Amino acid sequence: MKRRGFTLVEIMIVVAIIALLAAIAIPNLLAAKRTANDAAAKATIRSFSTAAEVFATAHSGVYPTAVGSSSSAGGLYDFINTAPNYCASATGTATGVQGFSYQCTLSASGYTFLATPQTVGTTGNLSYQATTGGVLTPL
Repeated sequence: MKRRGFTLVEIMIVVAIIALLAAIAIPNLLAAKRTANDAAAKATIRSFSTAAEVFATAHSGVYPTAVGSSSSAGGLYDFINTAPNYCASATGTATGVQGFSYQCTLSASGYTFLATPQTVGTTGNLSYQATTGGVLTPL
């Protein structure tokens, strides 16, 4: 009478093959996530910069001085409603948004938006900064 099933050696070979495939795939997936986080950070910084420039165009060249709306001049929130999620105040920092920390510095004469990875090499590769005029630079 023959027994049906797999031997221990056959099961160990299958487990070894699965482990080898996982060892190849996991680093590639992590690299793709870092690249996606970098792209999201650049897009967010560009969106903030565009919103600040549109604000200045609508307010005779005066840039927003607040993230949220204020009674007289308004704020960055009037042009991009995700601003409070990323920057708590005109000089505040929010953390934990897709692996990046965002710092917003706003004044009537200009702005600086900075996105810094929470852990360089793990959540993102570079820091990104946008300054008055919409200039986006990797740091």
